[in-house]
Order: sequence, then structure tokens, then C-alpha cells
Amino acid sequence: MLREITLGQYYPVDSPVHRLDPRTKLFGTMVYIISLFIAENFWGYLLATLALACVIRLTKVPFGFMVRGLKAVLVLLLISVSFNLFLTPGEALVQFWIFRITREGLSLAFFMALRLIYLVIGSSVMTLTTTPNQLTDGLEKSLGFLNKVGVPVHEVSMMMSIALRFIPILVEETDKIMKAQMARGADFESGNLIKKAKAMVPLLVPLFISAFRRATDLAMAMEARCYRGGEGRTKMKPLRYRKGDRIAYGLYVLYLAGVIGLKIAF
Repeated sequence: MLREITLGQYYPVDSPVHRLDPRTKLFGTMVYIISLFIAENFWGYLLATLALACVIRLTKVPFGFMVRGLKAVLVLLLISVSFNLFLTPGEALVQFWIFRITREGLSLAFFMALRLIYLVIGSSVMTLTTTPNQLTDGLEKSLGFLNKVGVPVHEVSMMMSIALRFIPILVEETDKIMKAQMARGADFESGNLIKKAKAMVPLLVPLFISAFRRATDLAMAMEARCYRGGEGRTKMKPLRYRKGDRIAYGLYVLYLAGVIGLKIAF
């Protein structure tokens, strides 16, 4: 399960999406997320599906690698679908014991499942095609206007970048600790919920110790390099928009207009 987490990982390959400015990808991800909440019918989600499929194709990232991150949110997906399926009032289709499936609940559960799946995949597209350093620069540049009201944009962007960078590191560390504990006879699978929770203690303690050690080492490295925040700092690779970015912004506008138009028309 731990190996299935794709959020925060970067897939190094040369593709048109990888070459886009990180600000362009951040804006595109935001537009796609907004469009998922705007779309309320089959045609809107069909357009969202086609757009996501085209972007995945352009990234050159294997489809199986991209969708395997869904396993990490499978429980959340099942809970959300179940609540919408059984607790939505309307015209009953199937009824057994205290459970009732309605036509409205079936439709809502289906679209809610699609929305969650597309949210995970859409967010993974951005992180798989953008390095943490590029993501930090893109966030800082995009939210630079907030500096005028006292928001430490550089520091916030740096924290988000470090958090994303630590996800695959901690996943790998957790996997190593689990294998070491299982070699010593630990059992993380059998037993009831309480026993499974107790079995996690030998895993969490060394994981937290390792995380704090890594955080301390990172802080000492930044201190040794005289890091004092973003004020007055220059960029080794300043961000510049290119022709592909302008084309991408135009496609974002057309896509969002299409989703809104399909919602009004149908």
C-alpha cells in the first residue's frame, strides 16, 4: 500500500507537460478542480474525462503508475460512495432491511466517485511532472502579491515543497521499518482493529524518530548555508513563460468555458 502513494513523487521524462512553466501547471490544476465542482451532468464529466486523458497522454507517464495512487484513498472513496448511495432521499430503486438505494443517490454516488478519482489523478499529474524546486518557485511567483499584506509567501512555499519532498522519503523509510519489524516477528495484518493499532506502535516510534532526525539535519544544513528567508534572494533559473504556456492558458479558458456551457445547456 505504501508503494502505491504517488502524490509528491516526480517522474523524470521529457514531455510537453514537463516543459511547461510550474505556474501554468498550478493554474491548470486549479481550473480542473474548479471544473469538477461545476460539472453536474454526464456531458460535463465526459469533457473532464477527455481533457484528463489528453493530458495524461501528453505527460508520457505510464497510466498504470499514475492511477495506482488511487489505492491509497480507496477507503475514503468507499465511505463517500456509501454515504451518498444509502443516505440520499428520492425515488427508491432497491430496498433491503434499513438500507435503501435511490435513483438520486445512485447518480450522486457515481459522480462523487468520479470527482474524487479525478481530483487525485489531476493532482498527481502536477506533482509527477513538476519537481519540488519548480513547485516552490511557481507558488512563490504566483502568490507574490500576498507579500504586500504581510503573508510570508516564500516561507509558506518552502514548507509545502519540503512536505512534498518528504512524502516519498517517509514512505520508503516506513517500508524499510515494516520489513525490519516483520523479520523480527511483527504482524501488521492479522487481529482486530485494536490489535492492529497496537502493532503499529513499533512502526510509528522509529518513524517519528527518523522524521525528526531528518528535519534536524535539514535545518542544520539550511543554517550552515546562511538561509535567512526569501527576501533579497535571486533565482538560478528564473521562470519565464514560453509559447507552450500561452497555448496552455488558452486551452484552459476554452475548457472551462466548455464545462460551464455544458452545465447551462443540459
